[in-house]
Amino acid sequence: MTPVSINGGDTVFVLISAALVLLMTPGLAFFYAGMVRGKNVVNTIMLSFAAIALVSIQWIFVGYSLSFAPGAAFAPGWVGTLGWAGLNGVELTPNPDYAPTIPHMAFMIFQMMFAIITPALISGSVVERVKFTTFAIFTLLWSTLVYDTVAHWVWSTDGWLRALGALDFAGGAVVHVTAGVSGLVAALVLGARRDHKTEDLQPHNVPFVMLGASLLWFGWFGFNAGSSLSINGLATLAFVTTHVAACSATLAWMALEWWREGRVTVVGAVSGTISGLVAITPAAGFVSPLSALAIGAIAAACCYYACHWKNRSTIDDTLDAFTLHGTGGIVGALLTGVFASKALNPAGADGLLHGNPGLVLTQLLAVGAVALFAAVGTYVILKALSLVKALRVEDHAEHEGLDLHQHQTVGYAYLAGK
Repeated sequence: MTPVSINGGDTVFVLISAALVLLMTPGLAFFYAGMVRGKNVVNTIMLSFAAIALVSIQWIFVGYSLSFAPGAAFAPGWVGTLGWAGLNGVELTPNPDYAPTIPHMAFMIFQMMFAIITPALISGSVVERVKFTTFAIFTLLWSTLVYDTVAHWVWSTDGWLRALGALDFAGGAVVHVTAGVSGLVAALVLGARRDHKTEDLQPHNVPFVMLGASLLWFGWFGFNAGSSLSINGLATLAFVTTHVAACSATLAWMALEWWREGRVTVVGAVSGTISGLVAITPAAGFVSPLSALAIGAIAAACCYYACHWKNRSTIDDTLDAFTLHGTGGIVGALLTGVFASKALNPAGADGLLHGNPGLVLTQLLAVGAVALFAAVGTYVILKALSLVKALRVEDHAEHEGLDLHQHQTVGYAYLAGK
């Protein structure tokens, strides 16, 4: 029988990991803020920062219950009940179904941090034009209807994708595919910025981009290694594969830039880093370090070409939420089906290279189901919101900058009055 006594070391490890994952959202705010124009830097930061407070409260009242409570009788395996709403029954003793060596509440707060960053990722597709209050409402609705449902599918004990054998160690599908696909849909529904393709829209603060990427890389160790929920060999494996994939992807992106463009850029290098971190997320606890190296390099190449495709199109996925997170999440989930090994993690499965091609098909089904649900859910939510509230700011506000128009402030003193 599985032990249910609290292990102090595991509890500290998970709480520290939760703090690292929380740090990723301010890191994302800096990463995104550096890539917009100076007149929108405060607004861009606020879109991510507000998600911390909004989703945390939502998670306590309904989100955690919908995601992890036993499935509803009318939809077993599809969504949880409200049995744990308001953290009812989420106690300081372990829950053997999810984490038998830490308090149930520790598992809850760790998972909360994943729920927080996911809608914040979506904001990258619609910054510089989305209305702040509308996006705040969207964040609450999307978290409840889309994120919590997908989390139940993949991670709940009775989730239907989990029952099929789909592997997602730390959120490749739950976080990155849902956010990336939803960001693409949101960008299409809102339409492009008024000066898209007509003005220079280069990042206004590259050091901010580097700072944000560095915080994300640091926090990602909590994201992936922390998902082992215990101080053990699996945590070490996830830590190592996370770093290896990030390094491999960074070098691969730099090499592609040098080969195709004759230069290496900071934004390109950190985009490679993010693509590798995203792609290793579903695989971190199931693959070897050498497999992680391959996953990072392949993901960087796919994301690099996805970004170039987007730049040639009319789609205004402003900060590449889809081309980095959506593409990287899809590639990582599928490659998990290729490289996963039960010799490394008996709780997982063997992939294609270890004699089980069926896992690739399972991963493909999971990615398709999650992407379709996220796309439809996002479209319905935005269309419903548009009936009662404007989705984007007026043209003059977009021209003046959302910092001044939405928050009555500016990020830089020299922009005051402009």
